[in-house]
Amino acid sequence: MKRILNWQVFLGLLLIVLSAVVYIIHYLIFRDAHHIFIYLIGDIAFVFFEVLLVTLILHQLLYYREKKALLNKLNMVIGVFFSEVGADLLRAFSAFDKEALKITKKLIIKDDWPEEEFLKICRSVKKHDSDIDTKRGDLEGIKELLSERRQFLMTLLENPNLLEHESFTDLLWAVFHLTDELIHRRSLGELPDTDYQHLAGDIKRAYHLLIAEWLNYMRHLKSNYPYLFSLAIRTNPFDVNASVEVK
Repeated sequence: MKRILNWQVFLGLLLIVLSAVVYIIHYLIFRDAHHIFIYLIGDIAFVFFEVLLVTLILHQLLYYREKKALLNKLNMVIGVFFSEVGADLLRAFSAFDKEALKITKKLIIKDDWPEEEFLKICRSVKKHDSDIDTKRGDLEGIKELLSERRQFLMTLLENPNLLEHESFTDLLWAVFHLTDELIHRRSLGELPDTDYQHLAGDIKRAYHLLIAEWLNYMRHLKSNYPYLFSLAIRTNPFDVNASVEVK
């Protein structure tokens, strides 16, 4: 790091010296200091505008374009996640929620939903207070599912590009934590109530993050991939009447 800084300082000083030499040559030839300072001050004044144009405008536009392209690719990874494990987790988590009907009926997505409807449901999900009862659902089933998909989840966590998608990264950590909590317990049938309450908190955290990410993914499909959106609607994990056959 020190070598790089020394090299940059040396280059900066060299450029300044070269610039001064050129100005001296210009003066020796034309003997017009007035002309030199007019253009010098004008060029310095333009530097500030150039910094504004390049750094604050063009750089931001390029960054936004690159980030949009990256997020579009990451949504492919998110799609694989929901195909492999996400959709099954949504069905399994819903079984633990005593208040599931209050939210699942709002998640029956229609193919004509506007952008505002997705945002409205996202806000509703954030306000939903799940009442998780770990004895209602199939803890062993979730443990088996997550155990089988553990390597898959670890592979997703190793993807450095996911750091650009904070909400999905948070979801992966929540699901991975729940996986470890379940795997480290030999039996889930005879746990103390305090332990069941702890697992309920882990499930609730992952459940809320999962629903929010699923809605964002569905919104992305509707805007960019109508054919994938059609299949996603026909396999909606919240719709008990969903059928993959086109009717």
